[in-house]
Amino acid sequence: MGTVGLSFGSPTSGEGINVSSVVSEIVTNLENVETPWNNQLSSLESQDSAISNLGSLLSNVSNDISQLTDADGILSEVEGSSSDTSVLELTSASSSAQVGTYDVVVSSLATTANGYLDEISSSSDTLSGSMTIQANGGSTYTFDIGAGTSSGDTIYTGSGENTLADLESAINNADIGVTASVTTDADGSRLTLESSTSGAAGSLNVSSSITDSTTGTALNYNSNIATGANASIDVNGISYSVASNTVSGVIPGVTFDLLGTSSDDIQVVISNDNSGVESAVDQFVSDYNSLISAVNAQEGDTSSGTAEPLFGSPTLTLLQQELLSGIDSTNPNGYLSSVSADAVTLSGSMTVQVGSGTAYTFAIGDGTSSGDTYYTSSGNNTLADLASTINSAGIGVTAAVTTSDGESTLTLTSGTSGASGALSVTSAIEASTPTALSFTDSGTTSTTTPDSGTVGEVESSSDQLSGSLTVQVGSGAAQTINMSDVESAESGTTLADLEAYINDTSNGFGFSASLANNSDGSESLTLTSGTDGSSGALTVTSNLYDTTNATSSTLAYANSSDVNSLTTLGISVNDDGTLTFDSSSLDSVLNSDYSSVVGFFQNIDSWGQNFSNMLANAGTSSSTGILALAESSISANESTLNAEISNENSYISTQQSSLTTELNSANQTLEEIPTDLDEINELYSAITGYDENTNG
Repeated sequence: MGTVGLSFGSPTSGEGINVSSVVSEIVTNLENVETPWNNQLSSLESQDSAISNLGSLLSNVSNDISQLTDADGILSEVEGSSSDTSVLELTSASSSAQVGTYDVVVSSLATTANGYLDEISSSSDTLSGSMTIQANGGSTYTFDIGAGTSSGDTIYTGSGENTLADLESAINNADIGVTASVTTDADGSRLTLESSTSGAAGSLNVSSSITDSTTGTALNYNSNIATGANASIDVNGISYSVASNTVSGVIPGVTFDLLGTSSDDIQVVISNDNSGVESAVDQFVSDYNSLISAVNAQEGDTSSGTAEPLFGSPTLTLLQQELLSGIDSTNPNGYLSSVSADAVTLSGSMTVQVGSGTAYTFAIGDGTSSGDTYYTSSGNNTLADLASTINSAGIGVTAAVTTSDGESTLTLTSGTSGASGALSVTSAIEASTPTALSFTDSGTTSTTTPDSGTVGEVESSSDQLSGSLTVQVGSGAAQTINMSDVESAESGTTLADLEAYINDTSNGFGFSASLANNSDGSESLTLTSGTDGSSGALTVTSNLYDTTNATSSTLAYANSSDVNSLTTLGISVNDDGTLTFDSSSLDSVLNSDYSSVVGFFQNIDSWGQNFSNMLANAGTSSSTGILALAESSISANESTLNAEISNENSYISTQQSSLTTELNSANQTLEEIPTDLDEINELYSAITGYDENTNG
């Protein structure tokens, strides 16, 4: 901090000092303390802006990939065409539409039953009489002209309601499956009727005793088509009779309109939307490259020669590692059914063949591995053991076990891309899952009652247990009891053996155990704390399993995709981490193996699903994401700096006010010195008779 000097000039001049200038100089020196804070804050704001930009770019990539991983996204869309749109026009296709070529012959169109009453010269003529209408094979309704009480199947037009328009209104309001209309031309007016149901099911049976009272003419009913008719079409040689000219379900997932007839085949082609998929992938590559370019740019200097805000940041390094690792990861060709991640025992075998090569058998258990048969060895009967055996065999297949939400899955990935590396797998692996024994606390503790609870149920006293039981009494140390220790001490692994092990006084667990025989013949184990009240409360975690009563299931193999890398889809990684996309390569794969492309993006543990999850966990949408954590850290540092600057500003403001007051007071004193001196001189003159203004 610099120093500030006060210039008084001539002390007796009465000029004083420039208070505002002095205070301003002092405040400026005080504000210099904030300079490094403001510089640091500016740096943090630049980092925040850079991370926000990366977050937006990453979000774009995430949105792009979701178009490909969504089961209802672009990969589910299809295109359709008709060779003669004057006869058959496609209107829609759902995600269930089956790709293929369909030959359609339209022999006849669906028609709707209709008819009309005789024409009258004027629509305002007065009518009388009645008519009956039966539509679609339903009830017969009578419509009477004039007044009356409508009930059931008899309907009156109403008093004074006796024109064609009144009869039309009565029929339409009755809602009996018929539409009535009054039509008018140069010769007069007539009432037309049309069934609301097309095809053979929409028949009309009408009789009329309506009379034009104005002219005395009877109005007979004229039937154009008495019963209606279904459309008749053939699809790939199969005949269909359809009630409507809008047809759905004949070609799965496709709806089309019949507009005419033709004796020649109309070719309907339903194909995958290759161009849409290629466009979506191209957009993904473009947005990914924008993200990588922005990341790479942070490793250098700005145009002014200073380091970019995130230069050397661990956030940048972590993000780069995640992105490049995700891009380079492989897609499994298939997977076994998932099993519980705990205590599952396998048995049986599976065969794995790469392309047209040798089929290898992998068996669970003991045996001598030779030739094309491999054994996991005795006691090695888990998914991890099976994966290890496959990987050790060196047959060009990588096995991995993935666990999520308590379920584990074994995936297989071919070392050869494309159809030549397709895996043929037959699984006869059996998974045996033992019954888990949970702990239920009684919740009845008091100052005089110890806590207690029950460990599961076993069907028989001879049921064998595995696993462990962890118990904590009050705030004491947690104690784990392993069934392997129980077996060593008690020569058995039943509930009774566990009871004896716990109650052995030499173990000193601080709680006791007792067997309970239930009314259904099952057994359970009650644990009771050795200390009353809350200080003896039991906290129990049961990882015990009844291995005698296990659920068995066959682990089926599901093919995921014959595409196991982005390279197969025409996407290659450049030296700087950006991507290059060859749409013709993707188009070739889409035409030859569309389902594998779908599997690459959408199936369990697929590249698309894993990459999508990586993006979600790296960005700002997850509270633990790489960019989200960086934003949070920057925000916390900004808050601290802003608080320090705010406190310093408050201090400076106080000092400024105090200094101004003190210096103004001092200045007032200085300004009064000449007056005080004059008074002293006058007093001196009066005493001595000396006048300093007189020569002599």
